[in-house]
Amino acid sequence: MDVLLANIFSLAFIAQVVRISIPYILAAMGGVFSERSGVNNIALEGIMLVGAFICVLVTHQTGSPIYGVFAGIIGGMLTSLLHAIMAIRFKVNQIISGVAINMLAVGVTKFFLKIFFGSSSNSSRVESVPNFNFISGSSSFADTINQTIGNPLIILTLLIVIFSHIIIFKTVFGLRLRAVGENPQASDTLGIKVNPMRYVAVLISGALAGLAGVWLAMDQHQFTDGMSNGRGFIAIAAIIFGKWNPIGASVACLLFGAAEAIQITLQSTGANIPTQFVQMIPYVLTMIALAGFIGKSKAPASLGEAYEEH
Repeated sequence: MDVLLANIFSLAFIAQVVRISIPYILAAMGGVFSERSGVNNIALEGIMLVGAFICVLVTHQTGSPIYGVFAGIIGGMLTSLLHAIMAIRFKVNQIISGVAINMLAVGVTKFFLKIFFGSSSNSSRVESVPNFNFISGSSSFADTINQTIGNPLIILTLLIVIFSHIIIFKTVFGLRLRAVGENPQASDTLGIKVNPMRYVAVLISGALAGLAGVWLAMDQHQFTDGMSNGRGFIAIAAIIFGKWNPIGASVACLLFGAAEAIQITLQSTGANIPTQFVQMIPYVLTMIALAGFIGKSKAPASLGEAYEEH
């Protein structure tokens, strides 16, 4: 127990929580934009998977992780555009559309993984985006700081959370975004183009979820089949937990990240706890969080409802 507590309150553990939480946070930020506009985005899981694969593919083909990052973001946007067309243009049930995209992403990434890398399980290793070295030296402390605070994608994620909050709650665009999610009929009457606003929100959602996939690919230096591993669904739980607020959703993601980090720590310290129980921790926490907050969280009034513009 003393060893476990020492690990939990260490700098390395905190850094691990941050690194685990990044894809949750990015996907959750995307989900906040989409759902604030009234469009359910269950497809976050599939968008992350596509973003991760395209990031690795482009990085492998060009040798540039920077190109890979941008390609992953674009891949996420194109995948979300498919969801937007089905949900907004053709008014397909948004849950069904999202589930279909998740299933499509699993099959498509595995298919092209086999074509380009000759394997149905994992790709070749690729280079990641280089870190900034804020602290010189080769000590474990310096390495931990440089790999967290010095990681450009972690810095970018922090900026995204801050600007997402400002955009949604402090700008005209954010006001219109929330308006079309709460009352699209009234918004339309006031001259706000409801469906174009929703398209933009879903594309933003795709870009951020694609970036979450990029993080997974860069962090693991490769693509593995199904590597999103339920993170998109946990991000949706974080959105509900955080009451569709970027800051609240980010805090929830850190909580889920901490649960996963505790799971890893318990496994590595050899604690006398059944493995199956340890692996359940993040998912049990997700269910407890939803059970405790779902009744207290008020979703946008028109979430999931298609709108026919007049």
